Amino acid sequence: MPADIEISQKAEMKPIQDIASKLNLNEEDLEVYGKYKAKLEDQSWERIKDRPDGKLILVTAVTPTPAGEGKTCTSIGLAQAFGKLGVEHALALREPSMGPTFGIKGGAAGGGYSQVLPMEDINMHFTGDLHAIAAAHNLLAAVVDNSMHFDNPLDLDPDRVTWRRTLDVCDRQLRNCEAGLGSKFDGFPHSTGFDIVAASEVMTIMALAKDMEDLRERLGRIVVGYNRSGKPVFARELNCIGSLCVILKDALKPNLVQTTEHTPVMIHCGPFGNIAHGCNSVRATKMALKLAPYVVTEAGFAADLGAEKFIHIKCRQAGLNPNAAVLVAT
Repeated sequence: MPADIEISQKAEMKPIQDIASKLNLNEEDLEVYGKYKAKLEDQSWERIKDRPDGKLILVTAVTPTPAGEGKTCTSIGLAQAFGKLGVEHALALREPSMGPTFGIKGGAAGGGYSQVLPMEDINMHFTGDLHAIAAAHNLLAAVVDNSMHFDNPLDLDPDRVTWRRTLDVCDRQLRNCEAGLGSKFDGFPHSTGFDIVAASEVMTIMALAKDMEDLRERLGRIVVGYNRSGKPVFARELNCIGSLCVILKDALKPNLVQTTEHTPVMIHCGPFGNIAHGCNSVRATKMALKLAPYVVTEAGFAADLGAEKFIHIKCRQAGLNPNAAVLVAT
């Protein structure tokens, strides 16, 4: 059996326009990133939103091993089986985080002959979604600190600032650190730390947002800390939500790629299942359901974590009704 990297590099990919045509999407629906990646324009949703939904199939698992359980592989393989049967279908998967790719967990683009392509691009920078999320997250952190530096009009308690910073690298040295060291022009000393981008609340919000208006509202409800009276301080009070939305405007669009057997795949957002809800974006899933009669999706970690949150959070917020579930067990 060839290695995953060997299989992915030898696979013959089709132009992304050919993959889009399987979903009856045209070139006007695509914002192309090279030959094999694209984002779906907002106008395409307006054109298809009144169509009936397809059947939604959820793939979940028993408690995974440290290397994973195989949900993504199974999801891709199941979707490709629909293709072998000549049935129109699509995949809606989570967007990998670059950090764990270099650790024991490895990439999150499937394995063997059940992979999404281009595998290396998807596991690394892809279309820049995670970089945009990191930039928006860190801009909010900078605005919080700047507000306290300039007379602290919101009376934020420096010891109760809950909004940390983010970085898409697994760097344990930065999990907890002291910031603001130096002169009085360099901010003020306080404890902070860096979380991985997939653990950012901005990632979770992106995954649940229906549109830009919904994104703006959800970002405004972020609690960045507490004032000296113990009351929460919200991001909207810092008057920077418009700036965050500008950074995230392209990242809000779902990504379209393909599997090794040319199944259309929407990969968009990947909040962790332990500290968030562990599902791909509402926008990508709902769009896939309008474009294909059968859609396979996944939920992070095990059935008692990601799948439960898929049902209780994502389905309730998005009005989704899964038609079947697949349990992966080794």
